[in-house]
Amino acid sequence: MKSASWCGQSVERVEDAALLTGRGRFVDDLGVRPGTLHAAILRSPHAHATITAIRTDAARQMPGVVAILTGPDITANSASLPVGVRAPIECWPIAVDRVRYVGEPVAIAVAESRYLAEDALDLIEVDYETLPPVIDPLAALDNAGPILHAALGSNLVNERHFRYGDPEQAFAQAARKISVTIRYPRNSCTPIETYGIVAEYDPGEDAYDVLTNFMGPFSLHSVMARALKVPGNRFRLRTPPDSGGSFGVKQGVFPYVVLMGVAARLCGRPVKWIEDRLEHLAASVSATNRVTTLEAAVDAGGRIKALSYDQIEDVGAHIRAPEPATLYRMHGNLTGAYDIRHVAVRNRVVVTNKTPTGLNRGFGGPQVYFALERLVQQIAIELGLDPLDVIRKNLIPSGAFPYRTASGALLDSGDYVKAFDLALADGGFDELRKRQAQARAEGRLYGIGLTAAVEPSVSNMGYITTVLTPEERRKAGPKNGAQATATISLDPLGSVSVHVASAPAGQGHRTVLAQIVADAFGLKPSDIRVVAELDTARDAWSIASGNYSSRFAAAVGGAAHLAAGKIKAKLARTAAAQLNVPASEIEFAHGRIRARGNPDNAISFSRLAAASHWSPGLVPEENQALRETAFWTPPELTPPNEQDEINSSLCHGFIFDFCGVEIDRITGAVRIDKYVTMHDCGRILHPGMVEGQVTGGFAHAVGAALYEEFAYGPDGAFLTGTFADYLVPTATEVPSPVILHFETPSPFTPLGTKGVGEGNCMSTPVCLANAVADALGIDAVDLPLTPAKIAAFVHGEEKPQRHAKPAPATSAKAGGRALRGQGEARVAASPEAVWEMLLDANTLASIIPGAHGVQKLSDTHFKADVTLGVGPVTGRYKADIQLSDLVRPKSVTLAGVVTGALGDGRGTGRITLTPTDNGGTTLAYDYDAEIGGKVASIGGRLLDGAAKMVIRQFFTALARKTGGAPKRGFFARWFGGGA
Repeated sequence: MKSASWCGQSVERVEDAALLTGRGRFVDDLGVRPGTLHAAILRSPHAHATITAIRTDAARQMPGVVAILTGPDITANSASLPVGVRAPIECWPIAVDRVRYVGEPVAIAVAESRYLAEDALDLIEVDYETLPPVIDPLAALDNAGPILHAALGSNLVNERHFRYGDPEQAFAQAARKISVTIRYPRNSCTPIETYGIVAEYDPGEDAYDVLTNFMGPFSLHSVMARALKVPGNRFRLRTPPDSGGSFGVKQGVFPYVVLMGVAARLCGRPVKWIEDRLEHLAASVSATNRVTTLEAAVDAGGRIKALSYDQIEDVGAHIRAPEPATLYRMHGNLTGAYDIRHVAVRNRVVVTNKTPTGLNRGFGGPQVYFALERLVQQIAIELGLDPLDVIRKNLIPSGAFPYRTASGALLDSGDYVKAFDLALADGGFDELRKRQAQARAEGRLYGIGLTAAVEPSVSNMGYITTVLTPEERRKAGPKNGAQATATISLDPLGSVSVHVASAPAGQGHRTVLAQIVADAFGLKPSDIRVVAELDTARDAWSIASGNYSSRFAAAVGGAAHLAAGKIKAKLARTAAAQLNVPASEIEFAHGRIRARGNPDNAISFSRLAAASHWSPGLVPEENQALRETAFWTPPELTPPNEQDEINSSLCHGFIFDFCGVEIDRITGAVRIDKYVTMHDCGRILHPGMVEGQVTGGFAHAVGAALYEEFAYGPDGAFLTGTFADYLVPTATEVPSPVILHFETPSPFTPLGTKGVGEGNCMSTPVCLANAVADALGIDAVDLPLTPAKIAAFVHGEEKPQRHAKPAPATSAKAGGRALRGQGEARVAASPEAVWEMLLDANTLASIIPGAHGVQKLSDTHFKADVTLGVGPVTGRYKADIQLSDLVRPKSVTLAGVVTGALGDGRGTGRITLTPTDNGGTTLAYDYDAEIGGKVASIGGRLLDGAAKMVIRQFFTALARKTGGAPKRGFFARWFGGGA
C-alpha cells in the first residue's frame, strides 16, 4: 500500500521548536572572532545640504576607537554602486560632499565596542550648508527647483512610453472616459530583526567574507562584489540559520555590506554592525510612493476597452539596485484580472530628498492595484452600475488560460469567474449586503469594498530590463529566467540532506522541503534534514537565488522535487538490479524500496541509499554518488521582446476580496466588520502555512490601509521615526479574515504550485479604501485611512478655535517640528541678581540640563556642550547661544542653534524679569523652536513633553540657585504643538 502524500498536510513545523523556546540563531546571536570591532554610523540630520567640513580628530583620539571613516575613505576603497538605468548618477553608500536625505550615512566610527563607537559619534563635528529640498514627486519634475544630482541635470532619472494594441482608437471610440488620480504613500514592513553584518577582509586573498541577514544573494551579490572591487568568487556571502523577518526589506542591507567591508579592510580586523530600530525606520528601505493617473475607455455597459497609465515613481535620493524594480515588476500585469487588450503607459522615475526605496512585500502590486481597482469602482459609480457587475463582465473568461495579457504576461492557469462566484456564495456576500442595508437604515456609515487582483510570483529576472529601450537591451545582452537550485545528498548511513539557496525569514521553508523530499522517497519528513542558511562559497546558487517574489514553493520547492527525482531514479535502477524486477516496477513507501507487485520483495531505503558509499560497485551508474543538484528555470520566462512585451512573472494566482466596514461618525475610526479573501494559489503544499501567509499579508495590508505612512515635512524632516508616530497594527486591530481557496495547479511549475505570500498586500488596501469610499459616498480617498482624515470627510475641515492664543511672532520654518511654549517662574533674587546669573558662564553651566561646560565668547555670545535625551534618543550637542535686544535688567532675547549626531535645532526665546513686592523676580518666558534630524522623528507628544521637562529643569535649577522656587501652577500656562 502506497504511503499517503505528506504534501497537502499541515505537519508540525520543524523550525518552531527552536524559535518558540528562544533558541533561534540570528545574526546577533552568533559568536564572532576574537578581535572583532564594532561600528556605529553618524547620519545626516538634513534632507539636503552640502558638507563643508567634518572634524574627526577628537573622535579618533578616544581610547578604544580604531578608525573614523568618511566619504573619501569609502570612495578610495570601493566603487559606486551600479545603477539599474542609463543615467549619469553616482550612488555611494555614504554621503560624498552632499547629503540627500535625513539618515544618510556621513561617517562611521569603528571601535572596540559598540558603546565606544556610539560615544565617538558624539565627538564628530560636521558643518552643513543646507540646500532647498524637493519632497513631492510632481515638484521633482520642475527643473527650476532643486536638482539632486548635478550630472543628471534634472530629477527625472528615466522615462519610457509603451503602447500595446491600439489604445488611441479605443479611446476615440469610447462611450465614456473615466479616470482617477492616486497618490500612493510611502510605507514599509517592520521586521522584528533589523539589519546585521559581520564583515571580514583577507588581504592575502584579497577577499571578503560577510555574514549578514540578507535575503539574497540574487543579483545584488554581483553589485556588492563590483562595489568592493573584487571578482564574485572573492566575495563570500553567508546568512545565519534564522532571520527575524524580511518582507523584502532586508534587501536594503547591501549598501551597508559595502560600508562594513571597506571598514574591515581599512581596520585589518572583522567589523560588526547591528542596526538600531531608529536607524531602520529612518534610513533602511521603504516602498516607493507613486503618483498615478489612470484613465479607462469604457462602453455604456461598463466594459473596459483600454487603459492609459501615467505613473510617476519616487525612488528617493538614489536609484539603488534593483530599482526601478517596483515600477516594472507588475508591467506584464497592468490589466490585472481583466480582459483588456489596449494599453498605453507612460513611466517616469524621479529622485527626491527621501530615503532610497527598495523591495517591500508585494512590491509594485499595491501601487498598481490601488489605482486599477479604484478606477473600477469609479466606473461603476459614474455609470450607475453595481461594482460587482463591472468586475464580473471584465474578468478574463473561463477557458481562456493560459492567457496572454496585452503587455506580455502569460497567466498560467485559473478560472477567475468560477472563483469569483464561489467567493460570493461561500463568503456570504448576500448576507453582507443585508447587513449594510440594516446599518444604513439605522443611520450608520457602512460600506462594502470589492477587489479582484492577480498575484504574480517567481519573478522573471528580465523584467527589470524593460526600463531600457530595445536598442539598449540589445547592447546589454538578454536577461531572463528565474533559476532555482536545490542539492540533495545521501550519506553513508543513508540519511537524506537537502541544501537550498532560499534564505528563509521565518516562512517554514525547511518544513515544506522535508515534505516534498519525503514524498519522493517514501519517508517521513522527520527523516529529512534541510539546511537553508546560505554560503555562496559552498552552496549551489544562481543570480536568481534568494527569498523574494513568493518564489519558494514554485521555484525552490520545484527544484528540490526535481533533484529528488534524479536520485530516486538512480535508486530505482539500483534496487531493480538487486530485487530482479524492472525499474518501472519499483516503488518507495514506508522507508522501503520494493517491487510494486510483491511488497515483500524489498530493501530498506537507508541500506540501499548507503550503497554508493559502502559498495559503489552495486550502483549500476557511471556516476555512483547519490548526490544531485537541480538547476531549474522555466522556458516561459523570456527577455522583453522588441515590442516591450514581458512575461514578468511565471505564476499568477487569483484573488477576489470583499469586505464590510463601519465608520464611527464621531471619531472617523474604521472598523472592519467582515473580510473575505479568495485565493487560487495553485496546489497547496501546507494548508496551515498558506493560511499563515495569507493572514500575515492581510495584517501588513491593514497597516498600510489604516495606519502606516512614512511622512516627511516640506523641508525633508522625517516625521515618523518611531512607533509613536509610525503606527503599525497589533493583533487587536487585525480581525481574522475568512480565507477561501480554489485550486488550479500551474502547468509551468514542477509541483503545480504558485506564490501566496504577497497577495493581500496588493488587494486589501484598495478593498478597504473602496469600502470607505462607499460608506462616505466620496470619489477620492488616499491612504492611510486615518481617523483624522476620515473625520474631515464626515464633519468637514476643522475650524480654528475662536479664542485660540496666537502663535509667537517668530515661527518655525515650514516643515520643521515646531515646539512652542510660555510660562513663568518666581525666584527670590532681585532682577539685577538674576540678570548677572544669566550672563555668567559658570552659573549657566550649573543650571543648564546636561551641560558639560559653557564657554563665554563675549558678553552676549556663549557656546556649550550638552547631552540631552528624548525618549529612546540621547545624544551630545554643540550649542551656540547669542543674546540680543538687551534691556537691563528687564528683558533679553536668546537665539540658539544646537547641532549633533542625532539632529539639529534652532529657536528664539524672550525672557522678561519683573520685580515682585518682596524683592524677588518673576521670570516670564516665551519660546519658539524648531528641530530636525533623528530627534525630530520622535513622536510629537513625547517630544513636546521632553522639551517642557528640559525648560522646567532649567528654571527650577535657576530658582534653586537663587533660593526661590517655581511659581505654583505656572506649568498650566504651557501650550505646545508639533508641526
